[in-house]
Amino acid sequence: MKRSFTILLIILISYIAEAQFNEYPLPDNGKLQGGLGLNWIDGELYYTFHFTPEISFAEFGVGLDLMLDVDKNGNLRKEDFNTFSDYLSIIRYVRYGFKNDPVYAKLGALDYYTLGHGSIMYAYNNSPTIDARKTGMLLDIDFGQMGFESIYSSFAEAGILGLRGYVRPLQFTSLAPIPIIGNLELGISYSGDYNSKAGITAGDFNTTTHNFTATDDKGSVNIIGADIGLPLLSSGMINLEVYADYAKILDYGSGVATGIMGELNPLGLISAHAKLERRFNQKHYLPSYFGPLYEIERFQLGQSGTVHSKIQRLEFNENADNGIFGELGVNVLGIFDIVGSYQRLDKTPQSGALHLYSEIAPDDAPFLLRAGYDKVNIGNETAIFKLDDRSYMFFEVGYKPVEFLIVSLVYDWTFTPLYDNDKNIIDYLPQKRIEPRVSFVYPFSFGGGE
Repeated sequence: MKRSFTILLIILISYIAEAQFNEYPLPDNGKLQGGLGLNWIDGELYYTFHFTPEISFAEFGVGLDLMLDVDKNGNLRKEDFNTFSDYLSIIRYVRYGFKNDPVYAKLGALDYYTLGHGSIMYAYNNSPTIDARKTGMLLDIDFGQMGFESIYSSFAEAGILGLRGYVRPLQFTSLAPIPIIGNLELGISYSGDYNSKAGITAGDFNTTTHNFTATDDKGSVNIIGADIGLPLLSSGMINLEVYADYAKILDYGSGVATGIMGELNPLGLISAHAKLERRFNQKHYLPSYFGPLYEIERFQLGQSGTVHSKIQRLEFNENADNGIFGELGVNVLGIFDIVGSYQRLDKTPQSGALHLYSEIAPDDAPFLLRAGYDKVNIGNETAIFKLDDRSYMFFEVGYKPVEFLIVSLVYDWTFTPLYDNDKNIIDYLPQKRIEPRVSFVYPFSFGGGE
C-alpha cells in the first residue's frame, strides 16, 4: 500500500473540502489558487506544484485541478498520469447552473449526488480518492410540468448510468393552480452499473503477476424504480413533502420507502432541512445501493485474494428486513454548515451507514474548520468512529494570520488504488495522510459581479 506524508509549503485549498460543500464562486467572480510543496511518497521526495483556479461567469463555471510531482532528477512521477482519467481530472469541473435550477449540467468530479429521493442512489461520489479521480457528467432539466435528472459516473471506463424522469400531471389540467395537489409529482428511474467488476462474486488472484481472473461474474447491476411525491406546504419560509418510492434490483429483490422531508428558512438567519424515511425491504435487496462509498464497495480483494463485493452482499442477504433512514442539515447565518444522515436495518447486523460533513469558515473570521466522515457496514454503534477499510474521513483546522493566507493542518483517512499489471484497479487500500499546509487564496471579480 502506498503511504505518503506530505509537508506542503503550499498555496492551495483543500480538494476534499471543496468537494464536500460545492462552494463555487459567485457569478462574475473567481479564485486564484496554486502552490509549491514537498511531498514524500513511499519514502521518496518529490517537489509538488498545484494549480487550482476557479471562475464563474453568468451561469457558467470552470475549475481546474493540476498537480505535478517531480523527483530529484527532474522527472515527472509517472503514477500521476498513468491512466486516461488522470489527464481528464485536470478539469475539476465545468458546470452550468446549480443543483435545483431549471437547468443544471456538470462535467468532472461528481460529489455526493442523489437521484430522486435517494432510494436507488444517495450521496454518490465518483471520486472517493485523489489517486483515482474520475470524470463524469450530470444533467438535470426541469421544464415545470415535467423534467429529468441524469448521471454518468466515468468517461474513462464503463461506469454507472442513472436516469429519472418525472411529470407533474395536474399541471396539464385546470387543477394546476390548486395548492398542494397541483404539484403532485410522479417519477420513474433506472440506474445501472456497467463496470467490469460490478457483478463479480468470486475469482482467482495471481500473487506473482498481480492479475485477477473472475470465476463468477453476474454482469451489470440494473435497478428500476417508481416514486410519487406530494408537497404539503410550499412557501418562502417552509416546504414540506411526503413521498413513497419503489425500487427493484433486476434478478434480485425489491423495496419500498415512505417518508417525509422538509425545509425551513425563517428570515434567512437559520436554514434547515430534514428527512425521515421508513424502509420495507425484501430479501436480496439493499436500499440506496449506489452510496457515498460505492466505488470502494463495488469490488475489493482481501489479503488472501478473496473477493468482497457489493453484489456479494446482495446475494448473501437472505432475509427480508425493514429499516429506517434519517437526515438533518443546518446552516446558521451562512457561516456554519452541518449535515448528517444515518441508516440501519432493524435486524441485520453491520447494516449501518453514516454520512457527516461540516464547515465553519466565516469570511471575516481568523479561523476555519472543515470535516467530513463516511462509514458503511456499521455493526455496533460503539465502533461507529473507528477508522478502517469501511471509513473515509478528513478534517482541516486552519488559522488566517493575514488576508488571503491560511495556515492549517489536514488529516485525511482515504484510500489508494491497487493496480494489476495491466493498470486496472483491483482493490482500494486504506491510506492516511497528514498535511501541514500554508494556503493562499486570492478572490477576484470582474464585469458586474459583486
